[in-house]
Amino acid sequence: MQRRQVTIGDVTYKMDDLFLVLATRNPITGKAPTPCRKRRWTLLLKVLVDYPQPRRRASDCGPDDRRCSAGIRPVVSPQRILQAREAGGQAGLCGPKIKDYVLDLVRVTRRPGKNGLSILQNLVSFGASPRASINLVLAARAYAFLQGRGFVTPDDVKQIAPDVLRHRIITSYEAEAENITSDHIVQRILDHTDVP
Repeated sequence: MQRRQVTIGDVTYKMDDLFLVLATRNPITGKAPTPCRKRRWTLLLKVLVDYPQPRRRASDCGPDDRRCSAGIRPVVSPQRILQAREAGGQAGLCGPKIKDYVLDLVRVTRRPGKNGLSILQNLVSFGASPRASINLVLAARAYAFLQGRGFVTPDDVKQIAPDVLRHRIITSYEAEAENITSDHIVQRILDHTDVP
């Protein structure tokens, strides 16, 4: 999707300037529908979405039921989103100390034992790749922009790090046996790594 195109069969389609990719994994039995232990995901974020609260759920409408969509109104125009994207791309100053902090976080995911977290050593099979560093900076800049700031703070990095890193850390079988998730590992790394 970074090439802004999608290929279906032998046909390649160019994407509009404004598009969003959502990919889902819907575990039925508590396991992923397809094995992906060795797969390296390249999506920017993995956001966990739980079931909606009963009072927020629409009535049992079908996808073609006009009653369900009749009350839905756009809150922003596509042009406004593109303007915000442009402004956000120019905002979000990320200083060298913040970049070093991001690099430290990602480095610890690869070799926690050599970085003062020997307790995690046998829990991580694969740590985050260099792309994780790039995406963590991009996501922290976007988060800062959404908070109304033109600069990134360590708290911005901490807030967005789980969403950027959870799908980039492949846990070991030992971690799975102990019910330790990549979220637990990310939190330990955030708690351990010195903040600038």
